[in-house]
Amino acid sequence: MSPGALRRQIGQLLIAGFDGDQVPVELKALAREFGLGGVILFARNIAEPEQVAELCHEAARLAPDLPLWVSVDQEGGRVARLKAPFTEWPAMITLGRSGDVGLAERFARALAAELKAVGITLDYAPVLDVCTNPKNKVIGDRALGEKAGEVARLGAAIIRTLQAQGIAACGKHFPGHGDTQADSHHELPLVEHPPERLREVELVPFRAAVDAGVAMIMTAHVLVPALDETRPATLSTRIITELLREELNYDGVILSDDLEMKAIANDYTVATAAPLAVEAGCDGVLICGADHETQAAALESLVHAVEDDRLRFSRVEDAIARQQRAKERFLAAPVAVRPARGRALRQLLGRDEHRVIADEMARFL
Repeated sequence: MSPGALRRQIGQLLIAGFDGDQVPVELKALAREFGLGGVILFARNIAEPEQVAELCHEAARLAPDLPLWVSVDQEGGRVARLKAPFTEWPAMITLGRSGDVGLAERFARALAAELKAVGITLDYAPVLDVCTNPKNKVIGDRALGEKAGEVARLGAAIIRTLQAQGIAACGKHFPGHGDTQADSHHELPLVEHPPERLREVELVPFRAAVDAGVAMIMTAHVLVPALDETRPATLSTRIITELLREELNYDGVILSDDLEMKAIANDYTVATAAPLAVEAGCDGVLICGADHETQAAALESLVHAVEDDRLRFSRVEDAIARQQRAKERFLAAPVAVRPARGRALRQLLGRDEHRVIADEMARFL
């Protein structure tokens, strides 16, 4: 890639949020100028299944060179953007309490079927945090459990099953958000464990995810002084490159959590944080709000950081190459195929066999 081509491809590093149930003209303009890695859907983007399917179809085709990720947080429980008539899944703690890998696989297979039905290609799941702190409300029942081995076993099963069905999985939140009290949406949480404890507990599920071939891993906006006294994990070369990439030997895509969350935004502007995250080792950044000027400013900042030698050109090339490899793995099917509509679509969602699985999980609430 030449420096001149950089501007037309830097958008591959951005997964963007937006308002409304159609792709806004501002996001289309961003994709034309910079390219775009993907979009993330929230409740504000979702009206009913046919609209979601059409939106996903349009969004995936925004950039001519590579299809976009169409992504969502569909974990189950309180973090689920797709409501009925989609199957409404219980919180993931139910799978942990069941201890049943077979149930976890059936859940993931059903979840993947419904995501594929509307054209979603990337799910920010499973949560791999080991919830060892009962006061941790932001993770809590989103976690698969409080024992590292169980979270690893069930998390790996979900990853393998989702990806066997063609949905890219994203394990989160590295290096572990399970033993915190603060909510990173509002402030920077502190993880005060020594490296030995982190390797024995927090990192165990992530090692299993790496072994399972997880497509993506999302960073946590947490401060871990034993690893980096000054930078939160998302912006830390020691944590992202040295620990995840080199020590855990992870070769997939590393994504930041939303750079607009207060754990980052209280100390860094989005435009400042984006190059820091990429230089630290992230291959993509999430900017989940709907302010497209903020998103454009982040992309401009990435371009200028390369031009000013604050961000290595080789690091950007590596990040874009990792995104491209992941897309070749999961987005090989032609995006021009129209989604199912009407009865054909509705028959794929909230099916009786899926509700049976959800009911079985709910027994462990």
